[in-house]
Amino acid sequence: MRRDRWRLGLAAAAVLLAAADTYVVVVALPSIMDGVGVGLDRLQRATPIISGFLLGYTAILPLIGRLADLAGTEPVFAGCLAAFGAGSVITATSHALPVVVTGRAIQGLGGGGLVPVTMAMVAARWPPDSRGLPLGVVGALQELGSVIGPLYGAAIVEIASWRAIFWINVPVIVVLAVGFWLAGRTERPTGRTDKSSRPAGRFDFVGATLASVGSIGLVLGLDAPSRLATSASIGQVYAPSAGGPWAPFTTPIVLVSLAVLVAFIGWEFAPPGRVRPLVPLRKVAGVLARADVPGALMLAGVLACIVVAFSTADPSSQVVASSAPIVGPVAVVLAVGFFIRQRKAVNPLIEPGALAARPAWGSLAVNLSLGGALMAALIDVPLFARATVDPTSEVAAALVLVRFLVAVPIGALIGGALCRRRTLAPAIAAFGMTLAAVAFVAMTSWSATSLGGGPRPSDVALIVCGLGFGLAIAPVNVAILGAVQPSLHALASALAVVARTIGMLAGLSALTAIALHRFYQAQARIGSPLVICPNTNPTSCAPYNDATSKALLSELHTIFGGAAVCAALAAVLAVALLRPRIRGREAASV
Repeated sequence: MRRDRWRLGLAAAAVLLAAADTYVVVVALPSIMDGVGVGLDRLQRATPIISGFLLGYTAILPLIGRLADLAGTEPVFAGCLAAFGAGSVITATSHALPVVVTGRAIQGLGGGGLVPVTMAMVAARWPPDSRGLPLGVVGALQELGSVIGPLYGAAIVEIASWRAIFWINVPVIVVLAVGFWLAGRTERPTGRTDKSSRPAGRFDFVGATLASVGSIGLVLGLDAPSRLATSASIGQVYAPSAGGPWAPFTTPIVLVSLAVLVAFIGWEFAPPGRVRPLVPLRKVAGVLARADVPGALMLAGVLACIVVAFSTADPSSQVVASSAPIVGPVAVVLAVGFFIRQRKAVNPLIEPGALAARPAWGSLAVNLSLGGALMAALIDVPLFARATVDPTSEVAAALVLVRFLVAVPIGALIGGALCRRRTLAPAIAAFGMTLAAVAFVAMTSWSATSLGGGPRPSDVALIVCGLGFGLAIAPVNVAILGAVQPSLHALASALAVVARTIGMLAGLSALTAIALHRFYQAQARIGSPLVICPNTNPTSCAPYNDATSKALLSELHTIFGGAAVCAALAAVLAVALLRPRIRGREAASV
């Protein structure tokens, strides 16, 4: 059990690292744009930096979850770490927008996959009624990343380049990977359900050498030290053979390094009989066949269409993006193809009846509604601060949200500790979301002076709201993991993450569009400053400015009211849908 706790701690630390990188763009985005040649006056061009990460984070999660169920959590966890590291290197060495978008997408793929894989580790090592606390720890660290990310990102940008944010990930990933491997060297006790195994044979020194040489050469090639790149003797190895944004990938040193990595892959496919390969690629084909890759790609396409439709919308005039007439029909066609595929495939991605239990699909419904409410807090509390007490400081406005963000992981730990029995999960989740709903109702009465300064009632609302969301994290995960077969734990966890992400995107678009409509209606009733103040400068018309500020606060109050409805709906759904059905055989085993 000690070894299990060590491995879970290391996996949870990786989740914290990935979560911090999710939010680090909040403060680093202007510096990243400048670093890749995109001016702040063309902010719309930076949208793919965010949507690309969301695509990687969301679209491939079901496939990653299924692979973890089939191949075991440990190899997929290692693969997610490797992908996150590779994306970090690509992002850190980017000098063009397409490259940084690609790097962030790969980061999202690896970082997003760490969450369901880690939750599946918990499900494999703890019985159903003991999962609450470890799931609460994982959820707490994931939410803690939203606090740490912007803060440490801002600190690094102040003292170094934005590229250092992503370079830091590389040694941390290496330490986590080595620690995870060392913690698992002891023999696995009997009765464990994790499917990963350790084949016998000699250590793969050739594979390790090829992987090390290729990786180090790739890093040195993409981030060329100036002394080497300008050297008269070896500077030619850094001369690109093509132009454009991908020119750094066409230098001799990078091409040779890529060739070495290809040789590594070939070696791992067919190592000598007595060598234990670092990566058992020979088994990959069989695992992929059982994972239903075509079905996974169809579902990924559906999710990608949803992400694009919501994440690229202009909230001032749209609920969904202008591309919706195109991506909408594509999503429908892919969804129909996916359902047909699941009915006919020998090994479907989602087995028939896998989510038939009410707590399983109910957890997805709760997460959808929870996500809609959560995004309102993350986005609109700082906006309220900017509109009232901190109009000139984005950092100061963001710090107002720290009260909420710190309370979320605390609530997650408390919620996990309270879930000693699965039967308590619905009540705990409902209580948490009720607290959040009450806090949002209180936010609808905030005035222009409610935030800032010393202790205020608004601080209580933010803390209560954060505690409420935190309390709901572990119970929802406990419910879905307890309702599906052990062979589908990682897939179910992945779908839960996807549901919350989609809820956040859809909720943000819908609530913002509704609130803006109310703002425009109120603004139309104000009239022109030329009429209200005919004898003064229109920009100095106090009655007009006061009325506009009140209309803006009314807009934000509307969003908080919509978030309260979403949170209350999540509470009702939790009570109605998360109640577990414990079968006699399962109860006896527990």
